[in-house]
Amino acid sequence: MDPPQTVATSRPFPGFTLHFSGAATDVPPVLRQALSKLDTLGLAADWRSTVELVLAETLNNIAEHAYAGQPPGPVTLTARMTPERLCVILRDQGCPLPGQKLPEGRAPNTDVPCASLPEGGFGWFLIHDLTTALHYRRTDQENRLQLEFDLTAPPKPG
Repeated sequence: MDPPQTVATSRPFPGFTLHFSGAATDVPPVLRQALSKLDTLGLAADWRSTVELVLAETLNNIAEHAYAGQPPGPVTLTARMTPERLCVILRDQGCPLPGQKLPEGRAPNTDVPCASLPEGGFGWFLIHDLTTALHYRRTDQENRLQLEFDLTAPPKPG
């Protein structure tokens, strides 16, 4: 794997952009690099695990679903941060979300025996629950997912 490319950004808000492949094997190193850059920008330690969980879920969704059944394509992660807010935009050219809209993000029923617990369905619930705002659109064969975090509020436990 080639290392993700980093593009420094200029004003008005500090941030960065990473360009990488949507392969599942690229998720861990990209996640480490993004978190390192967010640490450098001053992301508070109490927010780090929340942001890490949301980014891991969304990046894995891109690798596992957007590029399912096809070679992994390009992904761009752009982050901008102020003392009050973190905004992360993920772009990919994979398959659109079903119905070209965000999944509802309801928690799966866990009031069942362990053997009957669903294997999936928790990711979108966590993404919805741990972000302040979430926006998706499909334009010109590109998915654009915007994740926002209100850094003035305490993070929810992830």
